Amino acid sequence: MTQPKIDTSPKTWDEIKTTTCYMCACRCGIKVYLKDGTVKYIEGNRDHPVNKGVICGKGASGIMQHYSPARLSKPMLRVGERGSGEFREIEWEEALSLATSWLSKVRAEDPKRLAFFTGRDQSQGLTGWWATQFGTPNYAAHGGFCSVNMAAAGLYTFGGSFWEFGEPDWKHTKYFLLFGVAEDHASNPIKIGLGKLKARGVKIVSINPVRTGYSAIADEWIGIRPGTDGLFAGALIHELLHNQKIDLDYLARYTNAAWLVIRNPGGADDGTFARNANGEPLIYDAVIGRTLSAHRADTSPKLVGEVTLVDGRRAVPSFMLVAERFLSDEYSPARVAEACGISADTIRRIAAELARTAFDEEICLNIGWRDWAGRIHDKMIGRPVSMYAMRGISAHSNGFQTCRTLHLLQIILGTIDVPGGFRYRPPFPKPAPPGIKPAGKPGQVKPNTALPGPPLGFVTAPEDLLIDDEGTPQRIDKAYSWEAPFAAHGLMHTVIANAAKRDPYGIDVLFLYMANMSWNSAMNVAETTGHLTAKDEKTGDYIIPHIIYSDAYASEMVHYADLILPDTTYLERFDCISLLDRPISEADGPADAIRQPITEPDRDVRPFQTVLLDLGARLGLTGMTNEDGTPRYPGGYADYMVNHERSPGIGPLAGWRGKEGVFHGRGEPNPKQLERYIENGCHWFYELPDHVKYYRHANRDYLEWATSFGFIGKPDPIVFQLYLEPLQKFRLAALGHGAVTPPEAHRGRILRYFDPLPGWYEPIEESLRDKGEYPLHAITQRPMAMYHSWGSQNAWLRQILGRNWLYLARSRGEEMGLEDGDWVQVISATSRIKVQVKLMDGVNPHTVWTWNAIGKRSGAWALAPDAPEAKKGFLLNHLIAELLPQRDGGYRYSNSDPVTGQAAWYDLKVRIEKAEDETEMSAPQFPVLKGFKGIAGRRRA
Repeated sequence: MTQPKIDTSPKTWDEIKTTTCYMCACRCGIKVYLKDGTVKYIEGNRDHPVNKGVICGKGASGIMQHYSPARLSKPMLRVGERGSGEFREIEWEEALSLATSWLSKVRAEDPKRLAFFTGRDQSQGLTGWWATQFGTPNYAAHGGFCSVNMAAAGLYTFGGSFWEFGEPDWKHTKYFLLFGVAEDHASNPIKIGLGKLKARGVKIVSINPVRTGYSAIADEWIGIRPGTDGLFAGALIHELLHNQKIDLDYLARYTNAAWLVIRNPGGADDGTFARNANGEPLIYDAVIGRTLSAHRADTSPKLVGEVTLVDGRRAVPSFMLVAERFLSDEYSPARVAEACGISADTIRRIAAELARTAFDEEICLNIGWRDWAGRIHDKMIGRPVSMYAMRGISAHSNGFQTCRTLHLLQIILGTIDVPGGFRYRPPFPKPAPPGIKPAGKPGQVKPNTALPGPPLGFVTAPEDLLIDDEGTPQRIDKAYSWEAPFAAHGLMHTVIANAAKRDPYGIDVLFLYMANMSWNSAMNVAETTGHLTAKDEKTGDYIIPHIIYSDAYASEMVHYADLILPDTTYLERFDCISLLDRPISEADGPADAIRQPITEPDRDVRPFQTVLLDLGARLGLTGMTNEDGTPRYPGGYADYMVNHERSPGIGPLAGWRGKEGVFHGRGEPNPKQLERYIENGCHWFYELPDHVKYYRHANRDYLEWATSFGFIGKPDPIVFQLYLEPLQKFRLAALGHGAVTPPEAHRGRILRYFDPLPGWYEPIEESLRDKGEYPLHAITQRPMAMYHSWGSQNAWLRQILGRNWLYLARSRGEEMGLEDGDWVQVISATSRIKVQVKLMDGVNPHTVWTWNAIGKRSGAWALAPDAPEAKKGFLLNHLIAELLPQRDGGYRYSNSDPVTGQAAWYDLKVRIEKAEDETEMSAPQFPVLKGFKGIAGRRRA
């Protein structure tokens, strides 16, 4: 008898659609398998330029994100006290009408009384433009928490940065340094890249206090003490300079190393560049024996030695100042070894390995190219050393200067945008810094009027600050004020506290999108929730009168909002991953992508981007309405993606432009553009010709192409700024020079931290705390299975990591008599928490750490009140101070980098004591958040 044949792989789908993942910031291409309209399976798209088919656990778990019981299901209006969870379900028309009434009143009276801040959304090109059209300067996204030090330091130094702005040359690099990168960042692309390096036998060195993820597969792990990365990089520079292992030709050609810096102590021009009558910086030509414009190509610039200018002033090349600093004993390996926790011999060896790889293993590609001056080169020379860094160095109060020091290290080796080095991703490089200035000065914020420019930009002098004549900040977060002059991403972490204190003024509407500000994104959770619920003692009204919140899920923040606008999941909407926003480009060429609706929502929800455009039309915002007052984008976000033009021919999507879809980069709107993207797997990629893939900061053909594509305004070379004159202008202002000078309380701070040369200083909070009382650094990092805080309510990802522990060095734990599973009190100068410990070997002995984004508040995210995320999980946020303890003239600064305002999460210092309370539960425990009807899981129940 024949046995029936069993199909072991039955077809379980009837349709496959492509889109873009949203389970982290990589934005990989995915294929979604459906059966009767239900998502059954997600896999990587092999044709996508980002992940080339690779998918991680997060991406595959998108199906559980899409069907999460924590999804919001209906617009809601608060009817009880904030935090009570008492809401009334309402219809969309009522919700939008109410939001419009609140917002229109603000816009008619004082637009800056709207604070509009977004979390890790990927549509900042739209949200920033919306804020500009509304007229409020109070806009920013999550970068002030995460990476503004990284972005600003790179953009001010060489017109690019780590993370989405560039990547290592995975194909050609021979030595790779990885600084402070946790495994949630760059995820699939970096894993693919590391795999290539491993296959080629490339040495990978990871500098990180914790050895997990990428550090665990590194050939060498250097367990540095937190906050000392800049000191370590400075010691490497010291060794390279001492041994004359630097690329002098690269420095002379592509940087401001030869630009003459005036030495006139006490003078208004001290530390500024010497310039000719046309305003061009000067260099000293060693052959001709006189000063010439730095913009000339036919020069032999001198890099050391003092010069007397024609007017008698003295000046030196900026490189000489760099050399003086880093050749000093302050940066010698012997001097920095103890502070970094790295032996002097290790520092010297790493420096020697860098030098040997860069100069003895030089790469030569037989590809001709033309530089900015028209000179023809028959080959491309590469220094095959590459570096990559992220939040681990960025989230310190010395992060801006640390990042600049890393870039200096790359530049003196000649490794930026060369074969084997660090490569730009289009639309970068940009001018260093980009020429966009922030808008929001007094007189620029007017009722019912758009701002004259974007709320975010790049300050180059005190005159660019958003302050009034008394120096008072004009933004609620104090970005672009004397407190954080270079705040290119804003200070999202200060908004709620400042608004509650009405410092520098009160606001009427707080509008948040996907920003869990009452929990995971709060510095000091108890104080933050107190600010959100604070009432005016005289009137009894909330100090922040109206809070509008949009999210797809029932995060902790929902309970503290007045009006909830429920968002879709990423599989239910159109989205735009734009070159105007956060690019997904590869180093070999520009790329962008879309998301398309895979399924229709089964709840009464709308895409936030479409809702925002609807609100803009209802408010009569110029960019969102026609002359007759009708909506300009009646088709919502998809309509905007196709038809919006930021400037003539430049829109959100670069592919298939023009009425016939035959142009790329620049062209008229194409009514069938989205169809073309969907046909191509929801992405577009343009590979650059080989002769413009490197040296793009000085490659004439690339610069001309980038200008035609709209990436830059004109095809001028991007000159790397070793010495950053804008910082010196702030120092001069602090000395009383210029028309705009800081109040007395800020002068010492500006003089201390606004050094035009890269360098290191001790993290500010650490310098102000008693090291004996708080001997340990406490840091967090995100696990590979998480990105957003929403990941820990995902049914599959929870099985990988459903709770967290406090990890500390085994040697330290044994000294304290601790064993795995013991409960301890972690105590900072701000607060204390009770957590459970685990001992490990791969951690700096002066450091404790945990996984971020795991701990949840009981009752949130549709989790059971006794879920392990709530009862044993925890956040270090409770321990982090919003403000620094020091006072200058009675003023207390935010706990941030003094240059950029980056939240200094990683400066936290603590001590540990064994817990006397034997209850098997983390602390603090807040009251359980009350459930409400407007959640998908509750509606089904």
